[in-house]
Amino acid sequence: MNEYLEAIILGIIQGLTEFLPVSSSGHLELAKWLLDVNDSASESFLMTVVLHFGTALATVWVFRRYIWEVLQKINKPEGRLYIGWIIISMIPAVVIGVTLDEQITALFDRQIILVSCMLILTGVFLIFSDYWSGASQLLSTGRAFVIGLAQAFAILPGISRSGATITAGIFLGMDRKEVARFSFLMVIPLIFGKIAKDFAGGELNMTSEKAMPMILGFVFSFIVGVMACKWMVSIVQKARLRYFGYYCAVVGIAAILLRLFVLKA
Repeated sequence: MNEYLEAIILGIIQGLTEFLPVSSSGHLELAKWLLDVNDSASESFLMTVVLHFGTALATVWVFRRYIWEVLQKINKPEGRLYIGWIIISMIPAVVIGVTLDEQITALFDRQIILVSCMLILTGVFLIFSDYWSGASQLLSTGRAFVIGLAQAFAILPGISRSGATITAGIFLGMDRKEVARFSFLMVIPLIFGKIAKDFAGGELNMTSEKAMPMILGFVFSFIVGVMACKWMVSIVQKARLRYFGYYCAVVGIAAILLRLFVLKA
């Protein structure tokens, strides 16, 4: 398949699945496998990072007014407290990312069985979250850290980052809209920091022939991401995550069967 068309497809998949709780990294790996994208592990990881950058900017755009309100309150206790919670939520993912960077990169190299099993696990969490009652707890330092642990766990391809963090907040008894907003905002510094670190360290080298596909993927992930982010907040409020859970379970099982009995390469 033409690499430009591949990039557009991957951008659309990333834009949808970053915000819908179905694992963007898992779907990207499955899509690369089914499309037979022959990039190296480092090139595949670079595309994943660029696409995540697109959806991170989509998050900034969708929540730009709320982000501005928080920044305006930076000299006030409530503003500093919220920013502090975001920093605390980043700690687990930063520790794992720094200490296990090479191992994480290796997971983005057609680990289809791992991805499929993690998708099934994501599905289980989503299904149970819709039947979890209680939404009286407010965001706190401890809850921010627990949600951060869920985000760190979602480094594994196939575990939905938004699904893991939102369900963690729901299981902690938090309001669905509040935890969805916090879930989307807490990842922005991580993605920007990761991109800056890797490019500054020369770990993500983009060749000239890969530049245009990367740009196309970025643009489509941003545009589709803006629409999906708005949709996802509405879905979480209406407690309809279980339908995505069923979807993740079916996709995971189907991918395992395809990998074992049909597309073994």
